[in-house]
Amino acid sequence: MLDVLIKNGEVYDGTGSVPFRADIAVKDGVIKEIGSISADAIDVLDASGLAVAPGFIDLHTHSDFTLAANGRAESQVHQGVTTEVVGQCGVSCAPARSQSDIALMSPGYIADTVETDWRSFGEYLEYLDKIPLGVNVAAFVGHGTIHRAVVGDALRAADEDEMNAMTALLEESIEGGAYGFSTGLEYWPGSLASPDQLADMAKVAAKHDVLYATHVRNRDLFYDLGFGEAISTARAAGARLQISHIQPKFGAPEYAMQHAIDMCDQARKHGVDVAFDVIPHDWSHTRVMAILPQWAQEGGVEKVRECLGDKNTREKIKRNPRPMWRLVNSNGWDRIVLMQSDANPELVGLTFAEIGQRRNCNPYDAVFDLLLEEQGDQINHLMWTSQSFDNRDIRLALQQSECAVISDTQALAPYGCLKHHIGSLSGYGWAARFLAHYVRDQRILTLHEGIRRLTSLPAERVGISNRGYLREDACADVVVFDAAAIESHTSVETPRKYATGIAHVLVNGGISMREGQRTDIDCGKVLRPN
Repeated sequence: MLDVLIKNGEVYDGTGSVPFRADIAVKDGVIKEIGSISADAIDVLDASGLAVAPGFIDLHTHSDFTLAANGRAESQVHQGVTTEVVGQCGVSCAPARSQSDIALMSPGYIADTVETDWRSFGEYLEYLDKIPLGVNVAAFVGHGTIHRAVVGDALRAADEDEMNAMTALLEESIEGGAYGFSTGLEYWPGSLASPDQLADMAKVAAKHDVLYATHVRNRDLFYDLGFGEAISTARAAGARLQISHIQPKFGAPEYAMQHAIDMCDQARKHGVDVAFDVIPHDWSHTRVMAILPQWAQEGGVEKVRECLGDKNTREKIKRNPRPMWRLVNSNGWDRIVLMQSDANPELVGLTFAEIGQRRNCNPYDAVFDLLLEEQGDQINHLMWTSQSFDNRDIRLALQQSECAVISDTQALAPYGCLKHHIGSLSGYGWAARFLAHYVRDQRILTLHEGIRRLTSLPAERVGISNRGYLREDACADVVVFDAAAIESHTSVETPRKYATGIAHVLVNGGISMREGQRTDIDCGKVLRPN
């Protein structure tokens, strides 16, 4: 007897081929047959009039800690995601020297929710192994986390001995189960690293044939230097390169997206294995701390608080000619929105122009005040978002066959310890928005090609075998949805609404959503290379 039989669906197999009508048989977590099937099954799911696709793979997330806190990944499962790739932009939950390192470097960290007793990368994955997971998890190790584990708070690049230690720690992490290596060169401490140092570490990724993913140093005025450095690093290291969220930011020239695509095309002609991905909306989110210049972040949290508490230092920071978001020194506070705050949840969703007006102060001072009002290490997890991207750039990127689609967000739940958490404005609806807005409504891609961007493309890019396709002997990660009705309902005002249009979701053969409702079943696994 079969475990699950999915009947009468329009099957999109993940290859980008046109769909075909078929049934899918699942047994012991594996697809056993695709075709016209007459057999008994414990569960029969009717897919008449619905699309049946491989479970969506989110190539770039920051769910490292939120999955540890609540592994059910509600926001992701509700929109058909069955696998997440965490550890992006140079930050990951491990390796770490201490619990304070974990608190500082872990994306989505929430105090007093998890027994953070891991230190090595392998131990972190072993922790995830022990908890129920709603999605499969492939984890990258972050350069910034490795740097902190070796160099600490010092505002300088690693010296030769420290680089040797960092390279050894990267090797240990990959051998411990890391699927790749990531950098965040717009952030401390990634911003301190030289191309030579990055290439030395990327060589370790190349040695193990795991992906090197980078949040480049710049995507606005000097965008071509940032993309050029990424390509040069991969070329020198012989590494496979993924440029994360490639869309240029506010301040870049109008032709920057086309130029970036041209740079990637030219690099491929010379043997560099490079691809990229985009976030399917025009909002850009990050930690508020990232707006501070490097010198203001040296020495850890207490030194930052001292800087922000001093009036003269505040004025010096305001004069920074090159903030991470050029919207800031262009006075674009009406396009910057508070997204996550433990200390001031009532202000979430307001622009900084509105917050400054409400507090009767300059919006820049409101930024400093909100940082100071966060308790302890939560200062590192104050989040904001800005309308920094251009939809024309997103459409252009999507027209390239090598472009994947990502969330750049966190797996969340509107209850428990994550109920006030938000990773991005599309965290609860990124995949649904892509399929509804860019595929169905704007018709930039066909549905079968759009599904490929969410399934086989990211699987092949990361090197995840037996997922991303619907075929016999593949793992039974499956999503059944209504292509005409799938929709995201997230906005600045309502960032925690589930997507709709998903009928059924299977993860390793377990039915995690049935007829649009989440079940109690969590069959996700920690994935490791080979």
